[in-house]
Amino acid sequence: MASQLAFKSRIASTSALEKIFNAQEMIASSHIAKARTVALEAKPYSDAIFDAVQALVAHTDDIRHPIVRKDEKNPRVAVLALTADRGMAGAYTSSVIRETESLLARLDQQGRQPQLFVYGRRGVSYYRYRNRSIVKTWEGDSDRPGVDVAREISQALLETYMTPAAKGGVSELYIVYTEFINMVVQKVRVLRMLPLELIRPDQEQPEEAIDAPVPDDEHGRQGDRYAALYDFEPNSQEVLDAVLPKYIQSRIHECLLTSAASETASRQNAMHTATDNAKGLIDDLTRRLNASRQAAITQELTEIVGSADALNKEEE
Repeated sequence: MASQLAFKSRIASTSALEKIFNAQEMIASSHIAKARTVALEAKPYSDAIFDAVQALVAHTDDIRHPIVRKDEKNPRVAVLALTADRGMAGAYTSSVIRETESLLARLDQQGRQPQLFVYGRRGVSYYRYRNRSIVKTWEGDSDRPGVDVAREISQALLETYMTPAAKGGVSELYIVYTEFINMVVQKVRVLRMLPLELIRPDQEQPEEAIDAPVPDDEHGRQGDRYAALYDFEPNSQEVLDAVLPKYIQSRIHECLLTSAASETASRQNAMHTATDNAKGLIDDLTRRLNASRQAAITQELTEIVGSADALNKEEE
């Protein structure tokens, strides 16, 4: 059995860790409400931009814009992984990396050439340690991303996407991020941002389909039948050129915000579990310390009684 000094040392170190875990949990608890609110408030704007682009493209005949059509012969694909800057967030970063690795493996099997972009110090460290080629990285404030970093990321990805294939451009753009569902559930998602998947309105619908419910699209929103007609000034190409940067930035900003809320929630849950585990370990160590102390006392009493008996026998 370990000595009492060893038990006391382990109890002291575990108590210090418990205080750190508890402090981290309290910090995450104070940030989660704001992070969740910001993420939810950013979604309507991003959805509106997406619906606007869908409506514009759906009513443009024979559109050739890269937002919906790219050179299929170009094997290069851009993949952006959104990870965390700091640890103590449970399986948050590892889940994103695992999904990213799965996506990269699928693209390799299809004969594609993934171009990796990484946001977050943890993800950058992971891929650099494994000597994985990274096109560009961003670090800092993964739990509180601002508009500036979203603009910087969107400009870099848009430039890569709009570059011709002969000069190293990509034909598709994927984002791997964590969607905030609630305080307990956060799911890793893979979003193909570009080219945009076009949903055109039906020109002629059967009468029985007029009152049928419109199915939800891939983004979880109820689809609508675009009934409006559009006149483009000066032309559809320039309109879409103006809308495309706003679309990319808004979608990336939404992914950053929902990932930040997921990171904060994961950190709060992980620190709560770690605090409970530390308390349980302290209780177990305290019981073992008491048992060790009791054993030592019993041994001392046994030695005293034995010594007394030996003295009594000598006197007799």
